[in-house]
Amino acid sequence: MKKRMFVWMLSFVFVLSMVSMTLAQQAQPSGPPQIVKDMVAKAKAEINKVPATDVKAAIDKKEKVVILDVRDPNEYAAGHLPGAINVSRGTLEFNIWSKVSDQNAKMYVYCKTAARSALATKTLKDLGYKNAILMDVAFEDWIKAGYPVER
Repeated sequence: MKKRMFVWMLSFVFVLSMVSMTLAQQAQPSGPPQIVKDMVAKAKAEINKVPATDVKAAIDKKEKVVILDVRDPNEYAAGHLPGAINVSRGTLEFNIWSKVSDQNAKMYVYCKTAARSALATKTLKDLGYKNAILMDVAFEDWIKAGYPVER
């Protein structure tokens, strides 16, 4: 009898834990919280934006522009736009000065989804970089378009 009760209780605990795990997974938010989405939308409303075709054209014409990748160094190392320099968004305010000293330089800013880069472009504007422009496209879409990537 004790053995049967133990097996029943063990089974009950197992089923309960499986149900709990399923409910916990369903409760996980998909993507950032609304406040972050609002911050990105606000930043995008306050900055200049261009599509990937404009950035590709500037690269093809060899225009004097800075291509700024604000992803983390490991993301950058996995592949980036031709000639891009990397200053991760987390260190932007501290490190941009040594990478881009000319605050009048035309600068296209991008990241994985155009969210970090929107916030970074707004930060650059606040720091006095007059020509910081968001490439308003996901990096994956750049690749899907068949545009060049350096490693």
